[in-house]
Amino acid sequence: MRDRSDSKRKSEIPSLTMAVFSERRRRRGVSKKKEEEMDETHNQKSFVISSNGCKKKKKKKKGHEGGKGKRYPLLSFWELPTYMKDNEYILKYYRANWSLKEALFSVFRWHNETLNVWTHLIGFFLFLGLTVANLMHVSHLEDLFGFFTGSLPSSSDANVSRTLKDFFLGTTIFIDLKHMTPLKMETSSAMDDLGTSKWPFFVFLGGSMFCLLSSSICHLFSCHSHPLNLFLLRIDYVGIVVMIITSFFPQIYYIFQCESHWQFVYLGGITAMGLFTIVTLLSPSHSTGKSRIFRALLFCSMGLFGIVPAFHAIVINWGNPRRNITLAYESAMALSYLTGTFFFVTRIPERWKPGWFDLAGHSHQIFHVLVVMGALAHYVATLVMLEWRNSIGCIS
Repeated sequence: MRDRSDSKRKSEIPSLTMAVFSERRRRRGVSKKKEEEMDETHNQKSFVISSNGCKKKKKKKKGHEGGKGKRYPLLSFWELPTYMKDNEYILKYYRANWSLKEALFSVFRWHNETLNVWTHLIGFFLFLGLTVANLMHVSHLEDLFGFFTGSLPSSSDANVSRTLKDFFLGTTIFIDLKHMTPLKMETSSAMDDLGTSKWPFFVFLGGSMFCLLSSSICHLFSCHSHPLNLFLLRIDYVGIVVMIITSFFPQIYYIFQCESHWQFVYLGGITAMGLFTIVTLLSPSHSTGKSRIFRALLFCSMGLFGIVPAFHAIVINWGNPRRNITLAYESAMALSYLTGTFFFVTRIPERWKPGWFDLAGHSHQIFHVLVVMGALAHYVATLVMLEWRNSIGCIS
């Protein structure tokens, strides 16, 4: 009996063992299924989260590119790309790699180029107004306002302020190129009778407007990209040269109107110098900040060329009663340009207090204001010279 029970137990052990193993396998299979299901659920959730995150990022990016999501940030000097690092004394409020649209609308936003843009943009509109006024023969400031308000005052004989004091005190700096009769735009033809041509005068106005506008555009859009920055800088330099050349045209033409060979010599000389300067400055190596002094010397040399015809003009016009007033205005022009160049080269005052003049008061803004003042002084000198030539003609 005992042997039978032992043998029965032995036969039951394998079956129990198999049952235990099968139960374990079943449980393992269930747990694996659960693990797989849980993994699948987790993966689906993470996929949904990541896809939503991508969509949000895309929306953010799209908003940024469209200019609606957030405004472009202003950078410090150390964050700028190398090609934009020009003035190490202006530390903040830079624009870099902005879209053309954002750069355009930044004209109404404060940054370190805002006043650089507006000083010459206002100058451009000022000279545009002077050009329109002279083209329409509205030569007095009050007549100009009266024309646009619909009430033209009767214009008396041209009364020109001939003292430097009147000019700086704000006395009218306009001279009648042609006289207006009351309520009508009928003009006298004195200028045409004497054969005085006005085209050199308008050449100067056109050159001034081109310089001022190209400068404003350069300061506004040079933050877009490196290629556009380089292109606009070259256009800016060309604008300066054009303004210098065209400034010589009215004075040389009217002073030496009766000696045309001197017109050819002096105008040909300054034009040749200007072309040489343009070709030189178009070189990429001369468009960098390191060549700032070299560029200033080129511009100054062109301006100083005027000393030669100036002395010549003094000699042949020694008895001219308007010689002194013309020299006074031209001296004011030269002083403005040279003082502006001094600020441009030395970078005063920002070099004394870096970061203090980032938005307003730095050297380039002062340079811009002095350029406009110098151009206005030359405008007045040109009108005095034009009226003088119109009054006497060529004495044979």
